[in-house]
Amino acid sequence: MRRAGRGTGAGALAPAIRDWRGTTKQVCGLFPFTVGAAAPLVGVPVGRAVDGSGAVCADPIGWFERGLVSAPSAMVLGLNGLGKSSLIRRIVVGCEAFGTHSMVLGDIKPDYVDVVEALGGQVIPIGHEKCGINPLDAGGAASAVARLRGAGAVDAARALGAAAHERAKQMVCSLIHIIRRAAPSDREETVVDAAVRALEERGGKAAPTLADLLAVVREGPEPVRRAALDRGSVERYREVTEDLEASLMALLAGRFGRIFAADRTVPMLMDRSVVFDVSALLHADEDLQAAVLLACWSYGFATVEAAQVLADAGLAPRQRYQLVMDELWRILRTGAGMVERTDSLTRLNRTVGVGQIMITHSVADFQALPGEADRLKAQGFVERSKMLFIGGVPPKEIAELRRVFRFSAAEEALVSSWNAPGAWDPVAGSPSAPLGRGKFLLKTSDAPGHPFQLEFTPLEYSLSDTNKRWVITGEAGEGQ
Repeated sequence: MRRAGRGTGAGALAPAIRDWRGTTKQVCGLFPFTVGAAAPLVGVPVGRAVDGSGAVCADPIGWFERGLVSAPSAMVLGLNGLGKSSLIRRIVVGCEAFGTHSMVLGDIKPDYVDVVEALGGQVIPIGHEKCGINPLDAGGAASAVARLRGAGAVDAARALGAAAHERAKQMVCSLIHIIRRAAPSDREETVVDAAVRALEERGGKAAPTLADLLAVVREGPEPVRRAALDRGSVERYREVTEDLEASLMALLAGRFGRIFAADRTVPMLMDRSVVFDVSALLHADEDLQAAVLLACWSYGFATVEAAQVLADAGLAPRQRYQLVMDELWRILRTGAGMVERTDSLTRLNRTVGVGQIMITHSVADFQALPGEADRLKAQGFVERSKMLFIGGVPPKEIAELRRVFRFSAAEEALVSSWNAPGAWDPVAGSPSAPLGRGKFLLKTSDAPGHPFQLEFTPLEYSLSDTNKRWVITGEAGEGQ
């Protein structure tokens, strides 16, 4: 449409807005609305709005940098087969295009290996007869501390060294917790702390190993014996540390094999995306899976933190990183107290420029924990995630999520409807996808959320290993 008159130029086509009329009783049913205003066009394009209002763009770092959320953190919730990993793959690809490297800290399916390889990233295989993990390897923190001290950044070096010590101590205690299915005692934790500190003070190695820690516990230097409250008696010391020694031996050559007996963890390359491929353990003991995932998370956090502290001191180029933590439920179910240990690892990540995405099936994963303290701490994972991507879930899930954000009845009905199963098309002779496959509701506040439909591009389809389970509009893709 062109308006008459000099200099008026071309005008946009005026949309035809349809008028609707209804009674007061009918019209009031339109509120609360199913969706809010259109999502801001900031971040990775994750799909089309289900109401046809356009594209929905979102990722934790992109929205944090524009001030749309107060922290670069997200959580993805949804039942099996509805596209959680598909959504994360889209975000990984989009963030790489924006200059943010993704660190997938434990890929057990695997869901991300092909994507990271296609992006030119690094794949680190973990498993029996593959690469192992050194629980005391602080991700290059020792060399970073030396560089910081050499540059005169003494305070930064001291803070990074303290964080590395806490992370190593927490990791060892967490592994003991998993293999015992019970937390180590207060005394044992104190002994581990003193033994790790004794190894750090000795130096001589880039990273001490679990075998070195066992040797120190057996040797019993004075600081470690004081921590054990041996009262000057060698016999008492042996008695106090016997169970700890047995647990460390089990981690080195017990039912976990020799995965944690490695001299070092393969160094992460910090100029590209990285995935820890732990798919070799897909059918392994659940405790071993949880232990490996937790160790990968710890190492990833430590490595990224060291890189960012070096960048703060001007000793390395600044990079943006996004940490992807999938299969959260596997770790939380290993025993009481694991929530606190996981929380300790994530809270140590205080460096600017690091995003975080956690993925699990349901809030019920948190509510099923045996202890009330664990349930409350696990709820904090959701509360600290400033972006919630909610796939198809049962109605009771929304009731739990109302502790974090307000949900309208329309939103609850929409998300619950996505839980419907697929069907069989007798004419086409093929199954139809579940209604909720690829559909998510993005919530960041009490305001109405942004429901959208994720659809893969042809290239993304080709990078999916399980495309036979992803059927949208007649095409194949993946959903988990």
